[in-house]
Amino acid sequence: MRRKYSDYMNWAKTRSHARFNLATSGVGSFPLRELPIGIDDLEINGDTKYGFPPLRQALAAKCGVSPDCVVTADGASQANYLATAAILEPGDEVLIEQPAYELLVSAAQFTGATVKRFLRREENAYALDVEEIRRNITSKTRLIVITNLHNPTSVQANPAVFAKIGALAREAGARVLVDEIYVDAIYENTPTSVFHLGPEFVVTNSLTKVYGVSGLRCGWILAEPELAWAMYRLNDLFGSIPSHPGNQIAVRVLEHLDMVRDRARHVVEADRALFEAFLGEHPQVIAPRTTHGTTAFLRLAGGGAPEFVERLRAEYDTSVVPGRFFDTPDHFRVGMGVNTAMFSEGLRRMGELLREFRPA
Repeated sequence: MRRKYSDYMNWAKTRSHARFNLATSGVGSFPLRELPIGIDDLEINGDTKYGFPPLRQALAAKCGVSPDCVVTADGASQANYLATAAILEPGDEVLIEQPAYELLVSAAQFTGATVKRFLRREENAYALDVEEIRRNITSKTRLIVITNLHNPTSVQANPAVFAKIGALAREAGARVLVDEIYVDAIYENTPTSVFHLGPEFVVTNSLTKVYGVSGLRCGWILAEPELAWAMYRLNDLFGSIPSHPGNQIAVRVLEHLDMVRDRARHVVEADRALFEAFLGEHPQVIAPRTTHGTTAFLRLAGGGAPEFVERLRAEYDTSVVPGRFFDTPDHFRVGMGVNTAMFSEGLRRMGELLREFRPA
């Protein structure tokens, strides 16, 4: 039976909030007043039938591709679903990393595909392992799904690894879907999209996590033109015509992208420094040391993560994301980049609980 819901999104919308919310996954909101745009610059209706042309052109320029390769979507969640559903047929195999962002798994299950997993192992610092993929790929595999930066750990994979994975996909007649929503959190020498490695790569992204404009729902897919058109036609069933004012504002964000990104950068970097110090002070907390990103994935050396997460929220008014949403219940995810004072106090409260916590 196809899965028709997301447990994670239900939890995020109804149970994730706390006074000290470390269950976030992106940066704080960018205020509209700081964007050089006024009400007179907007219209309610316009040409948005198959992507607002100025938005497709702006995204194409950002990504270094032809506009024919750009599919606009309502955020990365819709982008990932459109990409998955356009590629997969019921009964196809899809190979998804583990730990994985729950929505990627749920979207694949909804298509009726057979979901298989390949491990990103903690003992290998969650690195992408080409041999692990090789062991699990079959002649039925039609899609390999990866996040970069990895969600939930923020571990970065290098292009040489992706090139080898692309070769495996070509040999099997499969494609590689890479969710790059966090890659722009690499503030210096930001990598070029893996889309440029070959036609087997399909990439999703959005302005949500790193830029703080989630309300615009500006997501996109990079795909070969024929496949991109198939995704637009599929979206006729769902999104039909997107919000024209939202598209207009998204174009203005893209025109001032460095300014929008830099506003959050100092918060992300301050939070990351606090988190690094926290790990140094609490050796019972184990997490990969990463250089970039707004999320971290933690494990308690003595176990008991589910109980710890519940007590942290109930007794310390501090929320984190339970690891069960990433197929790894003995871990939990922490988010950075929203508000440094809040993040600092949330870490302090987490430290208080750690000092007296003994798993049942």
